[in-house]
Amino acid sequence: MDPIDTLLNHRTIREFKQTPVPPQQLEKLLSVAKRTATSTGMQTFSIIHITSPELKEQISEVCKQKYVARMPELFIFIADAYRNYRIAQAQGLDNEAARDSDRFFQGWTDACLAAQNMVDAAEISGFGTVFLGSIWNDAPKMIELLHLPELTFPVVGVGLGIADQAPQLKPRMPKEANIFDNSYTVFDDYMALMKDYDAEMAQYYDLRDANRRVDCFTLQVVKKLQGVLPNRQHLIQQAEAQGFHFNPKT
Repeated sequence: MDPIDTLLNHRTIREFKQTPVPPQQLEKLLSVAKRTATSTGMQTFSIIHITSPELKEQISEVCKQKYVARMPELFIFIADAYRNYRIAQAQGLDNEAARDSDRFFQGWTDACLAAQNMVDAAEISGFGTVFLGSIWNDAPKMIELLHLPELTFPVVGVGLGIADQAPQLKPRMPKEANIFDNSYTVFDDYMALMKDYDAEMAQYYDLRDANRRVDCFTLQVVKKLQGVLPNRQHLIQQAEAQGFHFNPKT
Protein backbone atom coordinates (compact mmCIF):
# COMPACT_ATOMS: atom_id res chain seq x y z
CA MET A 1 0.00 0.00 0.00
CA ASP A 2 1.13 3.55 -0.71
CA PRO A 3 2.44 5.10 2.56
CA ILE A 4 -0.08 7.96 2.35
CA ASP A 5 -2.93 5.49 1.88
CA THR A 6 -1.66 3.59 4.93
CA LEU A 7 -1.89 6.76 7.04
CA LEU A 8 -5.34 7.55 5.66
CA ASN A 9 -6.42 4.09 6.78
CA HIS A 10 -5.25 4.53 10.38
CA ARG A 11 -7.19 2.38 12.83
CA THR A 12 -6.77 1.98 16.57
CA ILE A 13 -5.75 -1.60 17.38
CA ARG A 14 -6.32 -2.94 20.90
CA GLU A 15 -5.65 -6.63 20.40
CA PHE A 16 -2.36 -7.95 19.06
CA LYS A 17 -0.84 -11.31 18.22
CA GLN A 18 1.73 -12.27 20.82
CA THR A 19 4.47 -12.45 18.20
CA PRO A 20 7.21 -10.00 19.30
CA VAL A 21 8.35 -7.25 16.99
CA PRO A 22 11.84 -8.16 15.67
CA PRO A 23 14.58 -6.16 17.46
CA GLN A 24 15.91 -4.66 14.23
CA GLN A 25 12.47 -3.30 13.38
CA LEU A 26 12.00 -1.93 16.89
CA GLU A 27 15.35 -0.20 16.58
CA LYS A 28 14.26 1.38 13.31
CA LEU A 29 11.00 2.64 14.84
CA LEU A 30 12.90 4.13 17.77
CA SER A 31 15.32 5.78 15.35
CA VAL A 32 12.37 7.37 13.54
CA ALA A 33 11.08 8.69 16.87
CA LYS A 34 14.50 10.09 17.73
CA ARG A 35 14.75 11.84 14.34
CA THR A 36 11.52 13.76 15.00
CA ALA A 37 11.73 17.55 14.78
CA THR A 38 12.04 19.05 18.28
CA SER A 39 11.58 22.54 19.67
CA THR A 40 14.82 24.56 19.27
CA GLY A 41 16.65 21.25 18.82
CA MET A 42 16.62 20.58 22.57
CA GLN A 43 15.10 17.06 22.29
CA THR A 44 13.15 17.58 25.51
CA PHE A 45 11.59 14.11 25.55
CA SER A 46 12.46 10.54 26.46
CA ILE A 47 10.94 7.14 25.67
CA ILE A 48 10.60 4.29 28.14
CA HIS A 49 10.21 0.83 26.61
CA ILE A 50 8.14 -1.33 28.96
CA THR A 51 9.38 -4.92 28.80
CA SER A 52 8.46 -6.17 32.30
CA PRO A 53 5.16 -8.13 32.33
CA GLU A 54 4.59 -7.05 35.93
CA LEU A 55 5.02 -3.40 35.03
CA LYS A 56 2.69 -3.78 32.03
CA GLU A 57 0.09 -5.20 34.38
CA GLN A 58 0.47 -2.24 36.76
CA ILE A 59 0.18 0.23 33.89
CA SER A 60 -2.93 -1.57 32.62
CA GLU A 61 -4.47 -1.01 36.06
CA VAL A 62 -3.75 2.72 35.80
CA CYS A 63 -5.26 2.75 32.31
CA LYS A 64 -8.21 0.59 33.41
CA GLN A 65 -7.69 -1.30 30.15
CA LYS A 66 -6.74 -4.99 30.53
CA TYR A 67 -5.47 -5.23 26.97
CA VAL A 68 -2.53 -2.95 27.86
CA ALA A 69 -0.99 -5.84 29.82
CA ARG A 70 -1.14 -8.05 26.70
CA MET A 71 0.64 -5.67 24.34
CA PRO A 72 3.77 -7.12 22.71
CA GLU A 73 5.42 -3.69 22.72
CA LEU A 74 4.59 -0.78 25.02
CA PHE A 75 6.29 2.61 25.14
CA ILE A 76 5.70 5.61 27.40
CA PHE A 77 6.70 8.99 25.98
CA ILE A 78 7.95 11.48 28.55
CA ALA A 79 8.33 15.27 28.61
CA ASP A 80 11.91 15.50 29.85
CA ALA A 81 13.47 18.80 30.93
CA TYR A 82 15.56 17.03 33.58
CA ARG A 83 18.39 15.95 31.28
CA ASN A 84 19.05 19.45 29.94
CA TYR A 85 18.68 20.90 33.46
CA ARG A 86 21.49 18.62 34.61
CA ILE A 87 23.63 19.49 31.57
CA ALA A 88 23.22 23.21 32.32
CA GLN A 89 23.84 22.65 36.04
CA ALA A 90 27.09 20.85 35.28
CA GLN A 91 28.24 24.02 33.50
CA GLY A 92 27.36 26.34 36.37
CA LEU A 93 23.85 27.40 35.27
CA ASP A 94 21.05 26.69 37.72
CA ASN A 95 18.12 29.06 37.12
CA GLU A 96 14.35 29.04 36.98
CA ALA A 97 14.18 28.84 33.17
CA ALA A 98 14.68 25.07 33.34
CA ARG A 99 11.40 24.79 35.27
CA ASP A 100 9.19 27.20 33.36
CA SER A 101 6.04 26.43 31.40
CA ASP A 102 7.88 26.99 28.12
CA ARG A 103 10.19 24.07 28.90
CA PHE A 104 7.22 21.91 29.96
CA PHE A 105 5.22 22.52 26.80
CA GLN A 106 8.29 22.15 24.59
CA GLY A 107 8.78 18.71 26.13
CA TRP A 108 5.09 17.87 25.87
CA THR A 109 5.03 18.78 22.17
CA ASP A 110 8.31 16.97 21.47
CA ALA A 111 6.95 13.81 23.09
CA CYS A 112 3.67 13.97 21.14
CA LEU A 113 5.43 14.49 17.82
CA ALA A 114 7.87 11.64 18.49
CA ALA A 115 5.00 9.31 19.43
CA GLN A 116 3.10 10.18 16.24
CA ASN A 117 6.20 9.62 14.13
CA MET A 118 6.71 6.19 15.69
CA VAL A 119 3.06 5.29 15.09
CA ASP A 120 3.24 6.39 11.45
CA ALA A 121 6.44 4.42 10.85
CA ALA A 122 4.97 1.35 12.58
CA GLU A 123 1.80 1.42 10.47
CA ILE A 124 3.77 1.91 7.24
CA SER A 125 5.81 -1.15 8.33
CA GLY A 126 2.61 -3.19 8.64
CA PHE A 127 2.06 -3.08 12.41
CA GLY A 128 -1.02 -2.05 14.35
CA THR A 129 -0.85 0.74 16.94
CA VAL A 130 -2.77 2.40 19.74
CA PHE A 131 -2.25 5.65 21.65
CA LEU A 132 -2.82 5.52 25.42
CA GLY A 133 -3.93 8.81 26.89
CA SER A 134 -5.31 6.70 29.73
CA ILE A 135 -1.92 6.87 31.49
CA TRP A 136 -3.23 10.25 32.79
CA ASN A 137 -5.82 8.42 34.88
CA ASP A 138 -3.18 8.47 37.60
CA ALA A 139 -0.13 10.45 36.53
CA PRO A 140 1.44 10.36 40.03
CA LYS A 141 1.23 6.55 39.96
CA MET A 142 2.87 6.47 36.52
CA ILE A 143 5.63 8.74 37.87
CA GLU A 144 6.13 6.30 40.75
CA LEU A 145 6.07 3.19 38.55
CA LEU A 146 8.58 4.62 36.08
CA HIS A 147 10.82 6.23 38.73
CA LEU A 148 10.59 9.58 36.98
CA PRO A 149 12.83 12.32 38.40
CA GLU A 150 11.79 15.95 38.77
CA LEU A 151 11.23 17.95 35.58
CA THR A 152 9.77 14.95 33.76
CA PHE A 153 6.14 14.04 33.12
CA PRO A 154 4.33 11.15 31.34
CA VAL A 155 2.66 12.37 28.14
CA VAL A 156 1.31 9.42 26.16
CA GLY A 157 1.65 5.67 25.80
CA VAL A 158 2.00 3.80 22.51
CA GLY A 159 1.27 0.11 22.04
CA LEU A 160 2.20 -1.71 18.85
CA GLY A 161 2.53 -5.14 17.33
CA ILE A 162 0.92 -7.42 14.76
CA ALA A 163 -2.80 -6.61 14.72
CA ASP A 164 -5.16 -9.37 15.82
CA GLN A 165 -8.35 -7.52 14.90
CA ALA A 166 -9.69 -5.54 11.94
CA PRO A 167 -11.85 -2.65 13.16
CA GLN A 168 -13.92 -0.46 10.89
CA LEU A 169 -12.39 2.78 9.70
CA LYS A 170 -13.78 5.32 12.17
CA PRO A 171 -15.51 8.23 10.42
CA ARG A 172 -14.16 11.77 10.77
CA MET A 173 -16.13 15.01 10.94
CA PRO A 174 -16.62 17.00 7.70
CA LYS A 175 -13.66 19.00 6.43
CA GLU A 176 -15.46 22.33 6.78
CA ALA A 177 -15.90 21.74 10.51
CA ASN A 178 -12.21 21.90 11.39
CA ILE A 179 -10.13 22.98 8.39
CA PHE A 180 -10.23 26.72 7.68
CA ASP A 181 -8.49 29.29 5.49
CA ASN A 182 -6.78 32.27 7.16
CA SER A 183 -9.06 32.55 10.20
CA TYR A 184 -11.27 30.47 12.47
CA THR A 185 -14.78 29.86 11.15
CA VAL A 186 -17.66 30.08 13.64
CA PHE A 187 -20.91 28.38 12.59
CA ASP A 188 -24.41 29.47 13.58
CA ASP A 189 -25.72 25.92 13.89
CA TYR A 190 -23.26 23.20 14.87
CA MET A 191 -25.97 20.55 15.11
CA ALA A 192 -26.86 21.14 11.46
CA LEU A 193 -23.16 21.07 10.56
CA MET A 194 -22.80 17.65 12.19
CA LYS A 195 -26.11 16.13 11.02
CA ASP A 196 -24.68 13.92 8.27
CA TYR A 197 -21.66 13.04 10.39
CA ASP A 198 -23.94 12.00 13.25
CA ALA A 199 -25.77 9.67 10.88
CA GLU A 200 -22.47 8.19 9.69
CA MET A 201 -21.16 7.68 13.23
CA ALA A 202 -24.39 5.96 14.22
CA GLN A 203 -23.48 3.18 11.75
CA TYR A 204 -20.01 2.64 13.27
CA TYR A 205 -19.22 -0.32 15.53
CA ASP A 206 -16.47 0.02 18.14
CA LEU A 207 -14.84 -3.35 18.75
CA ARG A 208 -14.71 -2.62 22.49
CA ASP A 209 -18.46 -3.30 22.38
CA ALA A 210 -18.79 -5.18 19.11
CA ASN A 211 -22.50 -5.87 19.40
CA ARG A 212 -23.53 -2.25 19.80
CA ARG A 213 -23.21 0.75 17.52
CA VAL A 214 -21.71 3.86 19.07
CA ASP A 215 -23.72 6.97 19.86
CA CYS A 216 -23.79 9.77 17.30
CA PHE A 217 -20.93 12.23 17.64
CA THR A 218 -22.85 15.14 19.15
CA LEU A 219 -24.21 12.87 21.90
CA GLN A 220 -20.70 11.54 22.54
CA VAL A 221 -19.55 15.14 23.10
CA VAL A 222 -22.16 15.62 25.82
CA LYS A 223 -21.34 12.29 27.51
CA LYS A 224 -17.58 12.98 27.50
CA LEU A 225 -18.07 16.43 29.03
CA GLN A 226 -20.33 14.94 31.70
CA GLY A 227 -17.94 12.08 32.44
CA VAL A 228 -15.25 14.05 34.26
CA LEU A 229 -12.28 11.98 35.49
CA PRO A 230 -11.19 13.55 38.80
CA ASN A 231 -7.44 12.83 38.54
CA ARG A 232 -7.27 14.42 35.11
CA GLN A 233 -8.53 17.70 36.54
CA HIS A 234 -5.22 18.14 38.35
CA LEU A 235 -2.59 17.53 35.66
CA ILE A 236 -1.10 21.02 36.05
CA GLN A 237 -0.79 20.56 39.83
CA GLN A 238 0.75 17.13 39.25
CA ALA A 239 3.29 18.65 36.87
CA GLU A 240 4.04 21.36 39.42
CA ALA A 241 4.76 18.59 41.93
CA GLN A 242 7.41 17.42 39.44
CA GLY A 243 9.14 20.80 39.71
CA PHE A 244 7.61 22.74 36.82
CA HIS A 245 6.51 26.33 37.51
CA PHE A 246 3.43 27.54 35.65
CA ASN A 247 2.95 30.79 37.59
CA PRO A 248 6.23 32.73 37.56
CA LYS A 249 6.75 35.36 40.22
CA THR A 250 7.50 38.08 37.69
